[in-house]
Amino acid sequence: MLATGRALMTDPKILLMDEPSMGLSPILVNEIFTIIEQLHNSGITILLVEQNAKKALAVADRAYVLETGKISMSGSAKELAEDDRVRKAYLGA
Repeated sequence: MLATGRALMTDPKILLMDEPSMGLSPILVNEIFTIIEQLHNSGITILLVEQNAKKALAVADRAYVLETGKISMSGSAKELAEDDRVRKAYLGA
């Protein structure tokens, strides 16, 4: 979270976030994703790498699924959230 704060001090147009929820309590995970959504709504482009697919897809416009380092699926976040393969593999449905 400190690194994110420092990055925001430079008024970025794009922000790379690698696993921002890793190691955080569920309450802080909710908070960090609220902040990510606010940053996005303020006009900052965010490249988000996140294993919490449900949270990531909820705040994303587009999404990519990587398997063994290669893009195996891509589309709008809504399309991927509704895709049965993604739901079974990543969303526990």
